[in-house]
Amino acid sequence: MSADNQNQAWPTFKRLWPYVLPYKMAFVAAILAMAVYGGVDAAMIYLVKPLIDSGLAEGNASTFKWAPLVVVGLFMVRGLGNFVSTYCMAWVSQHVIRAMRQAVFEKYLKLPVTFFDNRSSGDLISKITYDTEQVSRASSNALISMVRDGFTVIGLLFIMFWQSWQLSAIFFLVGPIVAWVITVVSRRFRKISKNIQAAMGGVTSASEQMLKGHRNVLAFGGQEVEAERFAKVNNRTRQQNMKLAAAQAISQPAIQIIGSMALAVVLFAASFPSVLDSLTPGSFVAIIGAMMGLMTPVKHLTRVNAEFQRGIAAASSVFEVLDEMEAADNGQTELKNVRGEVRFDNLSFRYTPESDNVLKAIDLTIPAGQTLALVGRSGSGKSTLSSLLPRFYETDQGRITIDGVDVRDVTLSSLRSQIALVSQQVILFNDSIANNIAYACDDKVTRAQIEAAAEAAHVMDFVKDLPEGLDTLVGEDGVLLSGGQRQRIAIARALLRDAPILILDEATSALDTESERAIQAALETLQQGRTSLVIAHRLSTIENADQIVVMEKGQIVERGDHAELMAHGGIYAQLQQLQAGE
Repeated sequence: MSADNQNQAWPTFKRLWPYVLPYKMAFVAAILAMAVYGGVDAAMIYLVKPLIDSGLAEGNASTFKWAPLVVVGLFMVRGLGNFVSTYCMAWVSQHVIRAMRQAVFEKYLKLPVTFFDNRSSGDLISKITYDTEQVSRASSNALISMVRDGFTVIGLLFIMFWQSWQLSAIFFLVGPIVAWVITVVSRRFRKISKNIQAAMGGVTSASEQMLKGHRNVLAFGGQEVEAERFAKVNNRTRQQNMKLAAAQAISQPAIQIIGSMALAVVLFAASFPSVLDSLTPGSFVAIIGAMMGLMTPVKHLTRVNAEFQRGIAAASSVFEVLDEMEAADNGQTELKNVRGEVRFDNLSFRYTPESDNVLKAIDLTIPAGQTLALVGRSGSGKSTLSSLLPRFYETDQGRITIDGVDVRDVTLSSLRSQIALVSQQVILFNDSIANNIAYACDDKVTRAQIEAAAEAAHVMDFVKDLPEGLDTLVGEDGVLLSGGQRQRIAIARALLRDAPILILDEATSALDTESERAIQAALETLQQGRTSLVIAHRLSTIENADQIVVMEKGQIVERGDHAELMAHGGIYAQLQQLQAGE
């Protein structure tokens, strides 16, 4: 293996070992069983020597009497070695993959929002599914074959050198050439494997996009567009797999041809009288049998090398995710007994160092228990401002405080436990309505509390008509419920959380008038006694807010209550007149 290959493979092996370590006894048992299996294969070839020298050349009939017992015994030992090695390696492999998948999943939970902004969910899902599966195949099937065949090769080489080191030394002249071919091919395998992983991410992403937007695809007649999109990524995967197959197909015969040349040289050397005189017929047949026997494990090693390199590339891809920087959580203070005063102090923010500021010198104070509404055109910075409060993004300049405490000085878990979020895009899980309302709550939450939250959020208005009531399954992402019903469940979830600070991100913008009335009543219940930051699309829903702030291009351009802003006759008044006209 070249230095380049070692530089890529060795660190990956070292990273994998801690996952194997808890199951090292089973791993060692598998290695020993593989050694037995490989040793038996070599012993079967060595058995030819006494059969020829003693049985045939010397006419010793007893040799053929014990030989059948030896053959059966060897195959029984070989079978036992095969079972133990295969089962133990599969057991270790599945535990390793379970641990890796769990580690990647938990890593996703700790990564900052910016990580997901720049990546497709299909690629990220592919890391958990396809990439870890490749590691599993490499650490079970491929590793078993490599180690088992490796021991067979060692056993056959021992027989060759034991019988005639001179002839065996000739065979070794091709060793460096075979090693070079395997090194070149391994590098090629790994490169193609990385491309296959990227292509599989594209397949997952295209599939997920179509499934999530299935109704839109049907509504707009986009079947052909989606079919063509999928055909491209699907064909890219096929092309990369064919490149891997081509490299694999070339490498096997190339190594076999090189080996056959070495065998031809050995046969030619054996024609010299000095060599013939030093060998018995049985020794000669054992040497030639061992040399020909080497062809099969070398062929296997070359074939599984492709799978093994795919596993190394996949493990490297998984470790890249595990090495990602987690969301900053350097705060030491636990935020407790919050009154709810929120202050944005000279706050500026940009998403990347290269981009322009999307928020510029924002100064806002929301007294405890009051409601502040943000209005403005799309892209004015309203949602960005609300995302900074629970620290989905880190601030560049200025600071945000809750009760005078900088949010960067408190732990993320305690900060977010003080904030309830209700957004336009409600995320529901494929579970019961009750469990969605009680999502992430501790075991202390009672059924009565869940029912009380559902009643206050007007969830019971539609739940009473469902056959299983609050235990009704909502389907993936709440597909079995209407938009208004999903929104009410989100409000009930926020009510049950009972957090002192509330963020409402356009919570009624996508609803019909009847649903909006019910949800507006639920929201008013939710906002009582809480500090609320409301992002509003429909201005009629925020007329009673204590403060209304109008934003434009990341800056505050107007502020006041409804009456003051209407009297001012500025942007807010124009937006009100526009919506009233509509």
